[in-house]
Amino acid sequence: MKREVPLNSLAAGVKAIRSEIDAALDRVLNRGWFLLGPEMAAFEEAFARYHGPDFSAIGVGSGTDALRIALQALELQEGDEVLVPANAGVPPVAAVVAAGGRPVYCDIDPATHCLDPREIERRAGPHARAVLVVHLYGRMAPIEDVLEIAHARQLAVLEDCAQAHGARRQRRLAGTWGDAAAFSFYPTKNLGALGDGGAVLSCRAEVAERAKLLRNYGWRQQYLSELHSTNSRLDDIQAAILTVKLAHLEDWNAARRRLASIYRQELGGVAGLQLPPQPEDEGEHVYHLFVVRVPSRRDELRTFLAKRGVGTGIHYSLPVHLQAPYAEFGDGAGSLPHTERSAQEVLSLPLYPELGPDEVVYVADQVKAFMRHGA
Repeated sequence: MKREVPLNSLAAGVKAIRSEIDAALDRVLNRGWFLLGPEMAAFEEAFARYHGPDFSAIGVGSGTDALRIALQALELQEGDEVLVPANAGVPPVAAVVAAGGRPVYCDIDPATHCLDPREIERRAGPHARAVLVVHLYGRMAPIEDVLEIAHARQLAVLEDCAQAHGARRQRRLAGTWGDAAAFSFYPTKNLGALGDGGAVLSCRAEVAERAKLLRNYGWRQQYLSELHSTNSRLDDIQAAILTVKLAHLEDWNAARRRLASIYRQELGGVAGLQLPPQPEDEGEHVYHLFVVRVPSRRDELRTFLAKRGVGTGIHYSLPVHLQAPYAEFGDGAGSLPHTERSAQEVLSLPLYPELGPDEVVYVADQVKAFMRHGA
């Protein structure tokens, strides 16, 4: 029997904690303070504390702004080069350009889809200033290797944690390794607002202080600018909602892992289908997305699933170095072979905390039906 299984369901996530969200909204509305207020300060404190006692969090308007502001806080100068993967969507590269930098595209490890640390050695030139490492699909990149190579070349390391809230490596949280980290709270994220939002995280006091100035015209005192900047602020309504949601993050991530385990059990060994590699410690992967690779007939499989009510996604369909606005920074088609092949093969299957195990089995059954018998 046909079922409807969307790729994601934001309504289900809201419904599960609706009373808590309503109480948070009432608190903000009754107070009447909507920007740079106590709710934002409370969330910044809670989010920083979640990552460790030495961290500061600065709420900003979006994840892309968090990347841009973090780069500026790391004192990126006009024309400085930033090493960045091209398979993680437009935002990381757009942020580099917006901060005045020049992206240098790096290829990925084809198994994990994360930046291959060896690419830093291959591509870092005399004008390289930083490495922007993306923890993609909920899996942390091999950050310790990135840090070793980058710091040997005196390159700053910025972690893009937009898809890795709560992910760990060696029991250490994403965002706590580099010189700074950027988070997105776009509604679909593991920790998502009901609109746009982001945060910069750092244990370096001077970086956090510059980020705080940069998010609001360079003001330490109202109307008196110390730095060139515009504004990008996390509003108090979103901050209040995020404070509520932060308390559920670990449970939601555990639910994602349980569902991913069912996918692995149901789809393991299916010919023509590559599952994401199993982490050494499953607790360290937070499965923002469950991404399989289909080397042949991926788009046909997607059409087949759609007809059976299964929503899917492609993250991401065209690498940034092949997109017109950003092609000028790269060497064209063929320059990043693993990245380009990945874009032709990846397919995201439904996964969100409220998804039922029976729905995962239904999706897996439809995938197996196609892979074994065709459309």
